[in-house]
Amino acid sequence: MTYCLGIKVKEGLIALADTRITTGTDTTVKKKISILQRENSAMFIMTSGLRSVRDKAIVYFDELLETSDFSKLYQAVNAFGQQVRRVANEDRAILEKAGFKFDLNTIIGGQLKDDDEHKLFLLYPEGNWVELGLGAPFVVIGNSGHGKAILNRTIDEDSDMKLALKAGFLSFDSTRVSSNNVDFPIDVALYKKDSFEIVEQRYTQKDLEDISAQWAEELKSALMNIPGEWMEKAFNKLH
Repeated sequence: MTYCLGIKVKEGLIALADTRITTGTDTTVKKKISILQRENSAMFIMTSGLRSVRDKAIVYFDELLETSDFSKLYQAVNAFGQQVRRVANEDRAILEKAGFKFDLNTIIGGQLKDDDEHKLFLLYPEGNWVELGLGAPFVVIGNSGHGKAILNRTIDEDSDMKLALKAGFLSFDSTRVSSNNVDFPIDVALYKKDSFEIVEQRYTQKDLEDISAQWAEELKSALMNIPGEWMEKAFNKLH
């Protein structure tokens, strides 16, 4: 399992991914964000699913880029989807025979030279995709059940990138404390609209443990400050 988050606001894009890879009883740390940059073109790719499928699709896509010059991001997303289908045709049967499900969800974001703005896409294992608009400013793949609440409550298209990253980290942290297959370090990629440059940063647990602890204390404090009179109707029924 993994945790990958893409956020699109008017100012730009935020990508966040954990780095834990679990194989049987072994865990390792591997990067899950791939950054591809050229002059007037910048994009990132994040995936959840079988690592072998992901690596093979990325290799095929990198090879395709050597002879292709996409001018809009949706064209690159189409091309990556074709590589996912190619890997499915080659490996699905043998993987399923061995008891593994062919499952690769992908978040692709960025801006190419003819795009009028930055874009964010969710690509499914079948190779089809949807574009995330400003009305739906984020997408999570992998272990997505624990961290969406804070994003739904705090992020909209007008949020600035710093607020979006702050909420994104707290979303990851909520997932981390609720699941043993998502963990530090985390990789963050930032893209500002029309810059055609993606910057990266890795954070360890030590880097952010004070933020995590502060959030836990502030949640407890907020809970204590919630009025309780509404509960009396129920508790008064107790003998």
